[in-house]
Amino acid sequence: MVEKPFLHPSEHSLGELDPGKPSNLAQQLLACAGNLEIHAVFYDIYTYSGVLSVSITFSGLISFSVVIERTIKCIMSHTNLTVFHPAVFVLLGIPGWEAYHIWLSIPLCLIYITAALGNSILIVVIIMERNLHEPMYFFLSMLAVTDILLSTTTVPKALAIFWLHAHNIAFDACVTQVFFVHMTFVGESAILLAMAFDRFVAICAPLRYTTMVTWPVVGRIALAIITRSFCIIFPVIFLLKRLPFCRTNIVPHSYCEHIGVARLACADITVNIWYGFSVPIVMVILDVILIAVSYSLILRAVFRLPSQDARHKALSTCGSHLCVILMFYVPSFFTLLTHRFGRNIPQHVHILLANLYVVVPPMLNPIVYGVKTKQIREGIAHRFFDIKTWCCTFPLG
Repeated sequence: MVEKPFLHPSEHSLGELDPGKPSNLAQQLLACAGNLEIHAVFYDIYTYSGVLSVSITFSGLISFSVVIERTIKCIMSHTNLTVFHPAVFVLLGIPGWEAYHIWLSIPLCLIYITAALGNSILIVVIIMERNLHEPMYFFLSMLAVTDILLSTTTVPKALAIFWLHAHNIAFDACVTQVFFVHMTFVGESAILLAMAFDRFVAICAPLRYTTMVTWPVVGRIALAIITRSFCIIFPVIFLLKRLPFCRTNIVPHSYCEHIGVARLACADITVNIWYGFSVPIVMVILDVILIAVSYSLILRAVFRLPSQDARHKALSTCGSHLCVILMFYVPSFFTLLTHRFGRNIPQHVHILLANLYVVVPPMLNPIVYGVKTKQIREGIAHRFFDIKTWCCTFPLG
């Protein structure tokens, strides 16, 4: 008899076995084994499965899922097969563009430094300038913290891959990266909604602004943003932890993301796919709808103002926020659509877009607010370009 090449049992699906044909079941199990040394084991399984199949046929009391479950347990006990979480995953960077990694890393590093520095300056100015201690700027500082967290979670590891060929990442570190990447995305969407609410009250009900948007209310909104983001993304950790990874540990990406890691598992990932796409996307779409409604009401109120100067001031105040909203949602939905429908788009293009998404909006946000918002421009000039301020803060001698 000709020996068949050895195939790992995890490469086959026991779910394809037909309970109504015990004779074919034995052949399928033998094919699943693929190794002559463990044929006796699968004969035992066939005998056991055949008895259960008869029970199914006559009584209908035993579901075939029991057969599958016990068959898998029998295989595990006889072959000492274990499914496991790998100690490390291997991040490839941008597959197919390995020769360009060093060149891609230069603009990526510069954009990351600009994003981190710009958002840090924005946070410092908002904290130190008393005239910026308002709810709108508090939400802006939250947005800056989120941008720093998003880019810092992903870019340093990508640069380590490009520069040092440090492709390995621990399993728990990979899951942690997945959590923070997706949590910051959902959190930033909620922050933009909170900023839209702030502008809506300020323009549509200016006389009630100080009584409606108080600091206790702002604190509760901030807590709700963090809690919602955490509760939406935290189940992803368990959805990944429950999966057995017995095939490969190679991730064709520069950072870990939920579905990309789940696809490496040798188990059904339907729950991961449905939860990973539906729940965050539904929440983000809900945020977009509420933001759109808020700004439609804001624009209607603005164009009803009698003074042209008042209209110009209101539109200027909201202009920077609208720019940030577009910079956040347009690339994110474009990336989502290319993943869903762009099957002919090369993989390296998807990964390149994903890398740009985590650094370009965080880089542009502080620039847009610095250019469009007079109070922030004055705060930056006062704190970083006022010689008297520096001399008083850091006296010489």
